[in-house]
Amino acid sequence: MPTGHTLAIHTRTQDEEDLPHATKRTMADHLRKYETIFTLTPQRMRMITEAFKEALELGLQKPGQIVPMIPTFVFGWPTGQEKGEYLALDLGGTNLRVCLVSVQGDGKFEIAQSKYRLTEEQKQEDGQKLFDFCAECLKTFIDQNLTESDSPLHLKPGEKLPLGFTFSYPCAQDRIDHGVLIRWTKGFGAPNMEGHDVAEIFRKSLEKYDVPVVLSALINDTTGTLIASHYVNPKTKIAVIFGTGCNAAYMEHVSNIEKIKSLNIDSSTDMAINCEWGAFDSFEHEHLPRTKYDITVDEDSNKPKEQAFEKLISGRYLGEILRLVLCELIDEAVLFLGQNTYKIEVPYAFDTAFLSLMESDPTDELLMIIGIFSHFFALETTLAERQFFRALAKLIGRRAARLSACGIAAIVDKMGYLETEEPCLVGADGSLYNKYPGFADRIHEGLVDIFGEKGRRIVTHHAEDGSGVGSAIIAAMTKARRDAGLYPDL
Repeated sequence: MPTGHTLAIHTRTQDEEDLPHATKRTMADHLRKYETIFTLTPQRMRMITEAFKEALELGLQKPGQIVPMIPTFVFGWPTGQEKGEYLALDLGGTNLRVCLVSVQGDGKFEIAQSKYRLTEEQKQEDGQKLFDFCAECLKTFIDQNLTESDSPLHLKPGEKLPLGFTFSYPCAQDRIDHGVLIRWTKGFGAPNMEGHDVAEIFRKSLEKYDVPVVLSALINDTTGTLIASHYVNPKTKIAVIFGTGCNAAYMEHVSNIEKIKSLNIDSSTDMAINCEWGAFDSFEHEHLPRTKYDITVDEDSNKPKEQAFEKLISGRYLGEILRLVLCELIDEAVLFLGQNTYKIEVPYAFDTAFLSLMESDPTDELLMIIGIFSHFFALETTLAERQFFRALAKLIGRRAARLSACGIAAIVDKMGYLETEEPCLVGADGSLYNKYPGFADRIHEGLVDIFGEKGRRIVTHHAEDGSGVGSAIIAAMTKARRDAGLYPDL
């Protein structure tokens, strides 16, 4: 060029060898590097499990710990003989779901439900308006399903149905129908609701619209999953959610929950604990194997240093971890030479669903991966690159599953569930568990790596609908408990 600079021009032809792509050997060299970075050894997993167990125990001793171990005031397991009609309301990040659950005993139930989509405007409005919308939808559902004389369940004038409300954001509770919000998601409800009693706000909305319900229980979805799964299969001991976020719940002996000793609850009683374990190893970062990509994800998040465990294993972040690796290789002039990479350089442009698709691509030429990169990012790839991308996705997905196994193992070890020959069932839900190929198998492999052969007695299974069925069963349990005069103020 007249300036003296050299202009490199790449002419594309049908001959793949002429394209400025990385060689198969180059990709293999890089893959070995990332295998070292993202692989968890059994010894490291056992160390993480031990640290995790200590964090769980500390959360039971004192309030305000990193893993908060929230008492839910759900007392003991369902008997399986609960009966009656109960309403459940599930407020998620996208939809509001209203359910009428007919609990029939013997682990059986029937459910009728309606969904109402939340608009972006509603998500940005203040909390009272958001709960007003919930109350309106609940009133509409009741009017349509329960007030007509020919409806299967005819609600008499003045009659009120018990309601279980699933609110999937962590709340501190000192009774089951009360909850002070601990952490609110940025961009969902513009004025920050942290520190407010969401049950009290919701009750104002129920009164405003004269909704014929009694708010019996405020729960989170993982606690609901625990109770629903046990109701259907009494061998279920733990519930876990591996989706956009992650969490676990299990039944703890009240004698071990030091921080609620002042409530004088019978020490032989059990209570469900909402672990909120996504916070494990936050702030100090002493135990989890964070890479530089994980650190970037954390620092660029809306809550830096918080939710450390969740940022390594949940569906919200896995695609971003892979994208950061690709961007590093782009910067090192290994990938996509001569191509415009601006689309893939946008944060969170690479969805975790893409990892799932890449791992499940059944074609020899990896045509699904061709489609992902060409359709979403206008990038051409070679077979060697596509094989590398799939192997990288597998490394990141496998690490997430093996870390998830550490969390399960910590609860199992703490509670001594492997000290008998009985199998320990874990009710599991969430998009990663249900849709990511091999995720459940990798959890099971991890549990065997931690416990040896007896780890095979820990079996995960698809959980029952905790936000609907579980919420209704908890409302039934709470009504029965209070009618019997057992801890009526809790």
